[in-house]
Amino acid sequence: MLVHRSKFEALGGDPTGMFRNVVTAEDLIAVEMLSVRVPPMVALELLQGELGQQISDELREIPIAVDLSDERAKRYIDDNGPADRAWHLLVGCHGVNKTIAGKLLARKRPRLIPVYDNVVACALHGRCGFWLWLYDQLRADGFSLTNRLRRLRAEAGIPTLVSDIRILDVVIWMRHQPQHQRKNCPGMTVPSRTAEL
Repeated sequence: MLVHRSKFEALGGDPTGMFRNVVTAEDLIAVEMLSVRVPPMVALELLQGELGQQISDELREIPIAVDLSDERAKRYIDDNGPADRAWHLLVGCHGVNKTIAGKLLARKRPRLIPVYDNVVACALHGRCGFWLWLYDQLRADGFSLTNRLRRLRAEAGIPTLVSDIRILDVVIWMRHQPQHQRKNCPGMTVPSRTAEL
């Protein structure tokens, strides 16, 4: 599963290239690598229907090169921003839950949208407004968390294609997954400063 998470952004080449504003079959497969599946009828709508056009319209308003730690990121993830509107379009579809919607958008905008699944939610005790919360964390204390993630990437020899927030996802997943498998998991003890993760 960890290998799957690390390959999420790289499957099929650069998902932020020519088809950066279009949901493709490769995107749907990439999402399955994170243990979720877009329902078949929704997948068809994304690939060939009006839903796909609506999502593309929102994606066109979100630059590829914006990181969640960037000051301008907030306008895209805030309530009624284009990422938020795209997320609501997806969760409004039958069989698409919050996790599926978030993972699909994370595939299309990997530097801006974090992966948030049951392991991450448990680790962080189900934080509400996760995108905005993480935006604040990445910018706090002189960007200490962001800088730490970039050092981890360099130390591990991970390509720059893998975003800062995907490094964080893998770190949290590695630290919490073994404990998460236990019954009545209490969640991860989050340091008072997230930069200590």
